[in-house]
Amino acid sequence: MTNDLTAAGIDPFDESVYRAVLTRRTAAPAELAADLGCSPLRAARALDRLHDHGLVGRLAGGRRRYAAIEPGAAVESLIRNRTAELDRVRSAAGELSRLFAAAQAGTAGEDEVEIATGREALGRWFVRLQQEAREDVMTLDRPPYALTTSNPVESTALGRGVRYRAVYAPEALEWPGVLEDIRGLVRRGEQARVMPGLRIKLAVADRRLALMPLSLDLDGVRAAVIRPSTLLDALTDYWELCWKQALPLDAPAEDPLGEEDRLVLTLLVSGLKDEAIARQLGWSVRTMRRRMSRLHELLGAVNRFQAGVVASRRGWI
Repeated sequence: MTNDLTAAGIDPFDESVYRAVLTRRTAAPAELAADLGCSPLRAARALDRLHDHGLVGRLAGGRRRYAAIEPGAAVESLIRNRTAELDRVRSAAGELSRLFAAAQAGTAGEDEVEIATGREALGRWFVRLQQEAREDVMTLDRPPYALTTSNPVESTALGRGVRYRAVYAPEALEWPGVLEDIRGLVRRGEQARVMPGLRIKLAVADRRLALMPLSLDLDGVRAAVIRPSTLLDALTDYWELCWKQALPLDAPAEDPLGEEDRLVLTLLVSGLKDEAIARQLGWSVRTMRRRMSRLHELLGAVNRFQAGVVASRRGWI
């Protein structure tokens, strides 16, 4: 079965739930769970997301039961919403061009964009951004790092109630100690995801201040400090799109796997090689491959790609 709604932002599993509701006309979570071989809780969560997207409606009454919205109108509305999201990003093209021109000339508007030069200036701004955050910090994280891979400021901010959500490039997880640091931060409250193909570094605090290096060559790096503007709106929207596409590193799963097994599968799907995963987990490559062989048997998979697909479909990662 093809996942025709993926491009419109619908998860493949959610689409299978939607198709099942269309077939039944009306359905309860338990009925869909039986049809799809999943837990009622997972089916109910998918129905909630489909409801938010306008693809199903909840019927009146004490029992939780849903009916599909007519697909023609529902999917058209979904496409319009996704188009509007992309249009908001596109609308900032002028601001992005202005920022690029200002950076090339070495000047920038004092009120909206400021250019900070050098590793130490970048590090100071990153600390300041976190210290001034009151509600949330959103980051796109990838190597190289200006000063250090660890971020002690985050632990303090988490302690005072600031929400952290971070999207990591797989390359970040290969740096010594980074994965263990992330796992420690997750235990303190960080929400962490990983996304292959991440090409920029970005930090946004309270949706009112952003910091973005203008290159990944940190020798003489220049970074944009961005205050409220359409450029800041566009970068925030871009972060949201990355967050939706990224794979959770810390999501609970209703499955027979342990935490380390889930982490191994997540890292495999993210594209890390056996040697890099073994190094991050403190295992030998032989131990890593033995654990992976056990996971293949449990999942009925013959290779790492198939294992990731099966685990994702079951909601294990």
